[in-house]
Amino acid sequence: MKTCKICAKKRNLARRLKKLRGKYNPTIKRKQKPNLQWLKVPIGTKKPAFKDFAGKRILACTKCIKTLDKRK
Repeated sequence: MKTCKICAKKRNLARRLKKLRGKYNPTIKRKQKPNLQWLKVPIGTKKPAFKDFAGKRILACTKCIKTLDKRK
């Protein structure tokens, strides 16, 4: 299953309610998948969440990639 290695974000099942003759029917179910990108984690990372994966190539969501690029 495609999950983020850092935050363990995975797919979500979303329901859209469709109105038919004044009542709602839960007819449309769809899968929402996270935006996963291949990333090579730099060796000298100081963030605790990324230290286990230093120097490796992993699938990470874009939110985790943004936190890795922060200066602090």
